[in-house]
Amino acid sequence: MDWEAFFTVHRGLPREGPGTAEDVAWTCGLAGLPEGAVICDAGCGPGGDIAALLDAVPGARVVSVDKSAGFVAEAAARFAGEARVSVVEGDLGALPGAYDMIWCAGALYFLGLRDGLAAMARALKPGGVLAFSEPCFFTDAPGAEARAFWEGYPAQSAEGIAAAVTAAGFDVLGTRKVPDAGWEAYYRPMEARIAALRPDADARLAAMLDLCAAEAVAWRQVRDETGYLLCVARLS
Repeated sequence: MDWEAFFTVHRGLPREGPGTAEDVAWTCGLAGLPEGAVICDAGCGPGGDIAALLDAVPGARVVSVDKSAGFVAEAAARFAGEARVSVVEGDLGALPGAYDMIWCAGALYFLGLRDGLAAMARALKPGGVLAFSEPCFFTDAPGAEARAFWEGYPAQSAEGIAAAVTAAGFDVLGTRKVPDAGWEAYYRPMEARIAALRPDADARLAAMLDLCAAEAVAWRQVRDETGYLLCVARLS
């Protein structure tokens, strides 16, 4: 991966993965968090879900964690005047604290489902809630293009994800498909950035522009067969 070119494309985008404020509100409704709950936004990117987390839980404190110093700086700048938000650079596998809820949108799969679930369980208070989105097949017979979309990651069915969550010591509170609107909220700003950068792009950047543009095209072709499943689960 050419990370310099990647961050040229992604710098300043509103979010780093699919999702909507409605996803956050639905999750927090299921979680039943107390006023003043401490929430970890794990893999926060530039902070696209922080405002929705604050809105969904009265008095919540949000600790946002990302391994990318660039995204940490962007999220910190966006919420510089908000005392309830702290943004830190850190490892998703060793989150800095014990939380009432962990919100992990499109990032758990970097650890792998089994290892990710174990890492999140270590960072939750007893009875805490984990909400995460995981690559999922929505059909029993996904085509080659749907399988190729995840570039070798072992995406599975909703039933398989639920079984892994239960085996990790959680009780599933609810699941739902991340809607197409959430994916477009990620891809449309990225496509606008691609269009703006392309006229002056050198060969390295042009290759990254092509890669990012192709991802959006590929998702629209397979969105009925695969995408993210949002899963909300309580630590037993």
